[in-house]
Amino acid sequence: MRPGTLGRLALAGTRTDAVRVVLTALSAALAALAGLAALTVLAIPTPPATDDNEVRWSLQYATALLREPGLRGGTAFALLLLALPVLALAGQCARLGAPARDRRLAALRLAGATPGQVTRLAALETGVASLLGTVGGLVVFLVAHELLDRPGADGRLALPTDVLPSPVALAATVLGLPAVAAVATALLLRRVVTTPFGVVRRARRDRPPRPWFALLVPAGVGSFAGYFPLLHWLERHEVQALLPYLPILVAVGGLAALVGTVLAAGWFSYAAGRLLHRLAQGPAALLAARRLAADPWAGSRTFAALLAAVLFGGGAAAFRAHFQARYAAELAEARTFGDVTSAGDTFYLDTIGLVDLAVAAAVTIAAGGLLVALVEGIVARRRAYAALVAQGVPRGVLGRSVAWQALAPAVPAVLLALTVGLLLGRFLSGPVRTGGSGYVCEAAAAICADPAARGPYLRLVEAPERYVMPGVPLEQLALVGAGAVAAVALTVAVGLLFLQASTTVEELRAT
Repeated sequence: MRPGTLGRLALAGTRTDAVRVVLTALSAALAALAGLAALTVLAIPTPPATDDNEVRWSLQYATALLREPGLRGGTAFALLLLALPVLALAGQCARLGAPARDRRLAALRLAGATPGQVTRLAALETGVASLLGTVGGLVVFLVAHELLDRPGADGRLALPTDVLPSPVALAATVLGLPAVAAVATALLLRRVVTTPFGVVRRARRDRPPRPWFALLVPAGVGSFAGYFPLLHWLERHEVQALLPYLPILVAVGGLAALVGTVLAAGWFSYAAGRLLHRLAQGPAALLAARRLAADPWAGSRTFAALLAAVLFGGGAAAFRAHFQARYAAELAEARTFGDVTSAGDTFYLDTIGLVDLAVAAAVTIAAGGLLVALVEGIVARRRAYAALVAQGVPRGVLGRSVAWQALAPAVPAVLLALTVGLLLGRFLSGPVRTGGSGYVCEAAAAICADPAARGPYLRLVEAPERYVMPGVPLEQLALVGAGAVAAVALTVAVGLLFLQASTTVEELRAT
């Protein structure tokens, strides 16, 4: 098959295919913007040390996240994490209209195309849509780079608009994301055979999910729990060889906990289906029970991005509690040593506020992916729903069954993600150290303000050193969890608008 023919076939299709291409391109554009922003932060040069700037800060920026070289890596990492739910949204968008696409690919097989050509066509379709999105994201990034290059009243920049990533980094982002999307599509199709009569899957999907998350989640949490004790043991015994590998241990543990949480959604779907089938009395819950038990892995696919965002939200809540306790300890220590005017350092609390905004954005993006998956499921099963309506099942019953399918596995999965995120954040932030020693001036304010005269009036005050574990941030956790469940409920309410059009009698003749 010639490249021109392959390209024309990749862009062919119905209005559903056009919507899929547009949504995939939009998701790729958002992911490209997140990646380009991270690369821009990493491209900020560190100035040489001078007498006025021994710490080598980039003083042209207004925020410490950009000024201090040690904070830029974390900022770039947070931006890259924000791209994860966007990539998950792209995966959900790629599934939109899958039955119609399967029939179109089967027609190509009937016309003489080989299985390899059909696989390349599906991969090229995703790659072209992603390439359109990344190119559009690059254009938006360059335009915003010029428009936002405006210093503030103090002459400092709010964003790093004075630097750009290298051309190699720009090209790698714009071309790399579509290449990864195309390769991922080809890998996902390795167990799928497109025949002239339809799509056949080699993988068995009738086996119930196993609770593998019960091994991955404790392993991930355990790696975080042992981080500080292992670090202290290595430092006490002056073992330097293993110290650089500790961040890798934490990264692997966090990934294991995240994967275990996502896999738990599949097990929760199966368990909820079995439980509803045994205890439920109404027809809506019974329909949802059969659907959940028939395809439990749909929960893992659908809620993956949302659970990742909730897990990071639980970790952010733990860090917020840590920094709030640290801020209170600093104020108490300042009051002990006679500094009643100290307001404390709120930098870390302000930074956690930005993390909370990123979590809210990730939940919003994940809700978009949920909506796409819900609409795709309704459209894919429209003949079954239309047959039920034709037999006398009210549409309200179908709507409640769809709500059961979404909320029954989502609620326990969100609770697990919050718990895992809280534990990871608590173990990584550690306890708050209180106490210390300092001098208190026991004289008039005028004498204490004079360094030469206050010496005889200074008294050494020693506060006992203690390590205090911050409290559980129940309010913040409830806010994140309620926001996630509300996002699921809202997507169900919006998705049910498509149920009316998908349950007409004419859909019984749909092909």
